[in-house]
Amino acid sequence: MTRLNRRQFTALAAAGLIAAPALRASAAGAEVTLKLGHLANEQNSWHKASVKFGEELARLTEGRVQVQVFANESLGKEIDLINGMQLGTADMTITGESLQNWSPMAALLAVPYAYPTLEKMDQVASGEIGKQIEADILAKAQIRPIGYFARGPRNVTSNREIKSPADLKGLKLRVPNVPLFVKTWEALGAAPTPMAFGEVFTSLQNGTIDAQENPLALIESANFNEVQKFLNKTEHVRSWIYLTISELSWAKLSEADQQAVLEAAKTAQAHERELFLADEERLAKVLQEKGMTFVDSDKAAFAAASRDAVLANVAPEIKSVVEQLFAAQG
Repeated sequence: MTRLNRRQFTALAAAGLIAAPALRASAAGAEVTLKLGHLANEQNSWHKASVKFGEELARLTEGRVQVQVFANESLGKEIDLINGMQLGTADMTITGESLQNWSPMAALLAVPYAYPTLEKMDQVASGEIGKQIEADILAKAQIRPIGYFARGPRNVTSNREIKSPADLKGLKLRVPNVPLFVKTWEALGAAPTPMAFGEVFTSLQNGTIDAQENPLALIESANFNEVQKFLNKTEHVRSWIYLTISELSWAKLSEADQQAVLEAAKTAQAHERELFLADEERLAKVLQEKGMTFVDSDKAAFAAASRDAVLANVAPEIKSVVEQLFAAQG
């Protein structure tokens, strides 16, 4: 028998031509098998929580419903999976503000300085506004959020300390190609430069840009500590991401199994939070050990200086909600 390398095996598994060894036996006896694809690697807390979700769902349904988890985009890229879920060719994924292509309310998942702390974010995500977002996604994208995972706040790395908005003057800052982010950083005094993530390290190295902004996990995995001295704790975007199931897949489940899915998702959400908090602590320690200096930026000053720009550039459909979120902060 010809041996498959890892890439060939992953491709065949993703296409459904072979099953992963750990899943083959259990999935064979299942009445329903749900395929859950996502973009993170196997070490990521989202992946570990997805595996936990599958284990819990199998236990609750006595094996009737099994979950196969595919990491590293091996089942498809995020937008492809969303499209597949709408067509009935994919079952589940982990997704967030990308859903604003269908649901304007999904843009609320990543608004600068809308959620100053993790606790405030939880209050919104699990409260009335969160329910509105979930309902909008379900109605317009035909995808059902069943739980959510935290994302690390975005921070600015640079080779000079950035304690206040005044320190941003003239700073060539790489940002994702998101108009809201570009306009907000312009208002703060930086020179935002949209750029593909894969080009960032080299651009920092050769001085094309001075700085970039991302969560700790990406800063560490991309080795930005090799070309950036300071990690400035601006925490300018704090957000969450949903564990979702296709409404077509959901409709095929019995009412009892639907309840089991929700219960398993609740367990997975709690498990992910434990992993997330431990990982954020670990990442901060690792980056400091690798030579980065952490700077306590004046988050209140950044938030105040950015609000007008944020409100001027969010979609009209969510502006009143963003105003509400800002007003709640005082």
